[in-house]
Amino acid sequence: MSQTATNTSQEKPGMAHYLLGHMREYGLLFALIAIMVFFQIVTDGTLLKPVNITNLFLQNSYIIIMALGMLIVIVGGHIDLSVGSVMGFIGALAAVMIVNWDIPVFLAIPVCLLFGGLIGAAQGYWVAYWNIPSFIVTLAGMLVFRGLSLWLLEGQSIGPFPKSFQLLSTGFIPDIFGVNRPNVTALAVGIIAVMSILWLGLRKRARNTAYGIEDEPMSFFVVRNLIVAGALLFVVYKLSTFRGLPNVLITMGILTIIYAFLTEQTTLGRRVYALGGNVKAAKLSGIRTERLTFLTFVNMGVLAALAGLIFAARLNTATPKAGFAVELDVIAAVFIGGASMSGGVGKIVGAVVGAFIMGVMNNGMSIMGIGIDYQQVIKGLVLLAAVIFDVYNKQKQG
Repeated sequence: MSQTATNTSQEKPGMAHYLLGHMREYGLLFALIAIMVFFQIVTDGTLLKPVNITNLFLQNSYIIIMALGMLIVIVGGHIDLSVGSVMGFIGALAAVMIVNWDIPVFLAIPVCLLFGGLIGAAQGYWVAYWNIPSFIVTLAGMLVFRGLSLWLLEGQSIGPFPKSFQLLSTGFIPDIFGVNRPNVTALAVGIIAVMSILWLGLRKRARNTAYGIEDEPMSFFVVRNLIVAGALLFVVYKLSTFRGLPNVLITMGILTIIYAFLTEQTTLGRRVYALGGNVKAAKLSGIRTERLTFLTFVNMGVLAALAGLIFAARLNTATPKAGFAVELDVIAAVFIGGASMSGGVGKIVGAVVGAFIMGVMNNGMSIMGIGIDYQQVIKGLVLLAAVIFDVYNKQKQG
């Protein structure tokens, strides 16, 4: 009996130590749950209605897509202030090409993505090979592409877009089983996603055990996966009772999986973290830091272009003010999601959760009728709290 008591007393400190050491990840998950519960109560259940959940994905899709690229830029030790202007410029370019010049959608989209990559390359070149601070280069880019958007649109809105282009944002995956309500295809995708998450989690845990790597306590593993699986199934069920899975949700899901794999499972991803952690040490270890920095900005440009296309498709028009101050929401989402200001720290999943926290706050406060002035104040305070938490953790560990 004394042996059992000894084991129990040893297990509890270990669990507490693990929770404190991983407060960044668990705290983020708990914060999202708490915020959603709060707004669900104060909005009398409006937040989690099927139509509003669908709107949440449609409204925040471009933020999440750009947050994936911004996380990599910030992890690499830089920042990109131009993403909102680039997003607006690409939307304007798509409108001019498709509406004014009658260029087919299937040609216009890759051209716009290519332009986004070229913009990222132009900015990344000065940062990577001339060592000009990314803050200055991308601040200049923000002004340049805001002006180019006004010039391209001649100060007017251009639209509407053809239906094939609008499907980028407003389309839904049809129910291949023909039931429609509920959408059986959406339910099937949700179940497959949950099973895949559980399988990958168990596989990773088994691999860590085989190599003697310290893993999270089993109780944490079970609770975390139950929460994630339950939340995913709940959201998918709600979507299935409305119009099913939005096309943009599938796009976000695929991109999140790809970037999570690249950052966590590949040599390229590990080099980006090494670059942000200590650029001199990374260079001495044989990493081509200039080329890697250049590629992070090219990637950011392509994702900003994709976000611009999705945003224009959702509005069904390109406007001179598109993308204004969007870079602030993107950067805030990444920092709230656990990225470090000094680089080298951050996860793709954290950036996505951070973007959802921002999105739920925006949506919930709008439903409550809170003015945009107070919304900005609250979002600013949340961002400040996230940065203070990051600094506090670093000082504590140091």
